[in-house]
Amino acid sequence: MVFIMKKIVLFLTAIVLFWPKAVFAQDVTTLDTSYKPSFTDTVLDEDDEDDDPVIDLDDNSVYVDGPRKRYKERHAGPFVRAPKQNIEEPSTQQRSAIQDYDPSMGAPNPKFFLFDVITKTAKDVYNLQIERTDVPAALLKDQLTFKMDKGPLENVHIWTAIQSNFSTTIPERGDTDSKFDVGLINILIDGQFKGGKENFRIMLDPTHRSSHPDFMQPFFQDLYIETHRIAHTSILVGNSRPGVGIEGAQSPYTLAFINRSQISRNLANIRKFGIRVRGDYSLMDYDMGIYSSSTNFTSFFPGHEFDAWMNIKPLGKTDGRFGKLVTGGGIQSGEKHGMSYYLTGAYAGYEYKRFWTKFEYARANGSNGGSGLTDKRSQGLFVTVAYHLTKKLEILARYDQFDPDRTISNNLQREYTLGTNYYLKGQALKLIFNYVYCQNDNKVDSHRLMMGTQILL
Repeated sequence: MVFIMKKIVLFLTAIVLFWPKAVFAQDVTTLDTSYKPSFTDTVLDEDDEDDDPVIDLDDNSVYVDGPRKRYKERHAGPFVRAPKQNIEEPSTQQRSAIQDYDPSMGAPNPKFFLFDVITKTAKDVYNLQIERTDVPAALLKDQLTFKMDKGPLENVHIWTAIQSNFSTTIPERGDTDSKFDVGLINILIDGQFKGGKENFRIMLDPTHRSSHPDFMQPFFQDLYIETHRIAHTSILVGNSRPGVGIEGAQSPYTLAFINRSQISRNLANIRKFGIRVRGDYSLMDYDMGIYSSSTNFTSFFPGHEFDAWMNIKPLGKTDGRFGKLVTGGGIQSGEKHGMSYYLTGAYAGYEYKRFWTKFEYARANGSNGGSGLTDKRSQGLFVTVAYHLTKKLEILARYDQFDPDRTISNNLQREYTLGTNYYLKGQALKLIFNYVYCQNDNKVDSHRLMMGTQILL
């Protein structure tokens, strides 16, 4: 046994001494999209998580300086393959092939290309200018988008979204409560097939949810394939966020406040499996689908659900000279485990230069949204107004009212919110501050201070 071990050690030593040293090349490419977002996608809707999560990102409008150059072209130095060297027999005085890194060297040392890539990437992120705030953009989109030369895929983009907040609740009677909350951690894989007509998304959510003791049920969020072979139309098959209301179907990455409105978080804000068809025209758009009434893959097919929403855009052909106006409405009708539910909603939104506002109303006879399956007859509304003081600084206010059960009197829940958003790098890196006054007919009123951050990598 000792003899065999000595042989193995000698063999491994020979490999280390005589194996040729090589420097590997790396090629990172940029996802080139040609999708032009509709007004609903930008002003009123914001991708997945989805911004609506099924809307592609538009680098031509998100970034001030247009499409980014390929990462390889901008950082040619560390990616150049080192010239082949003649491998000679090592002498007894052979030195290590790794040389010391000297920051004063004019040209980058290929032996330390990883250090150089990190340095240059940090500088790129620091200098990145993202002007728009109504669609999401990832800080490392160039670096984490890969082009496939072989196979059915054209490119794949891997990115991550992280939201966190610290809140202090001060009831008018009782003890103050402070807590830190990781709002979400999303890992997304966006891919485009050859030809650019089909795309897919896989979104994983490892965030701990106390309301879901089974970790795997909410782990898979977006899981769909989408085709754009019909003009002005997309057809989606899989798990996605249904178009129930405007804010209810909105991506969490472009929300104006830390929390959604009460009608959105109670009656919508859930993902379901089904077939979804969306159309986008200059004067109107629509979103309709047939789904399983199951949520988070808790059961196979407990019932069916039909959702339909339509928006009218009266100023759609005026090129924004008079602002952008959208009015719309929709229904949701379904059945789950023998219980029927039905919801109607209406919406109006307007944007002009730095100002925007939106109003939404919902009325439900039973619902199957974020608060779960219930037969309660609820209704609510909210009004938001906002103004951009600068391209980076936004102030806003919201009045939010919700009646969890219309058959019971004196149970209204009202929230008055004042907020400030500071967009360091658009939605990719922003700071949020909210003050919320919670007024309840049957509970103690309270004040809440919330500070949050969002990072899209």
